[in-house]
Amino acid sequence: MVLLVVMMATVTRASLDQRLALAKRCSREANLAGVKAAAVATITSAVPTLASVRMLPWAKANINPTGQALIICTAAGMAYFVAADKKILSLARKHSFEGAPEHLKNTSFQGAGRPHPAFFRP
Repeated sequence: MVLLVVMMATVTRASLDQRLALAKRCSREANLAGVKAAAVATITSAVPTLASVRMLPWAKANINPTGQALIICTAAGMAYFVAADKKILSLARKHSFEGAPEHLKNTSFQGAGRPHPAFFRP
């Protein structure tokens, strides 16, 4: 028979408010990172798209204004979500590391192999 013991942590209103404030701040940072990336992607995809439609006969014949907008918006949308997701993951990693116990924060490998030369030692 296996006995499962669950430790219930006391949750206070202040701790919930603190977590909510942290989540809102992280969400704002991720949104800002996404908007910046989308702006850059819009410019970097609009210039060659619009220039190629004016200069290349195939593009002029086959890419109408709706297609041009679709190309530009797709690049901007992908950049937004990639940048926002990267920011969310990096903030989550940072906050999980800050909340970890001290014995887990030492991430240096103390292997049984050959010791490092003196100039590599901390």
